Amino acid sequence: MMEHNNVSHEGRMTYLIWLIFIFSAILEAGGDAVIRKGLRGRCFSLVLTGCAMLGCYGIIVNTVRWDFSKLLGIYVAIFALISVLFGRFVFKENIPPATWIGLIVIIGGAMIVQFGNSI
Repeated sequence: MMEHNNVSHEGRMTYLIWLIFIFSAILEAGGDAVIRKGLRGRCFSLVLTGCAMLGCYGIIVNTVRWDFSKLLGIYVAIFALISVLFGRFVFKENIPPATWIGLIVIIGGAMIVQFGNSI
């Protein structure tokens, strides 16, 4: 039985939910990156654009009708991955091995949040 068009009662991940989470993470990490560039370049319009992106992230991620703790438990892992990728490819940062290991731990935790009730 469906509670919402893209979410079952069990809160299972669907392709649409994955797309919503990935798009939301891109908006959140991107919005933060735009604010960072705006603050460092003293460009108020970039700061406002980044704030608008963060607002859109908040609206979009909450279209998934799950318990808030479960929603953010999964989303945090997707956001962490997108953030590290933004750092690496947008800001050209050298990502240390400890960050990659930490990212794996975060993703493992998200899997426990998502599938823990079925273990």
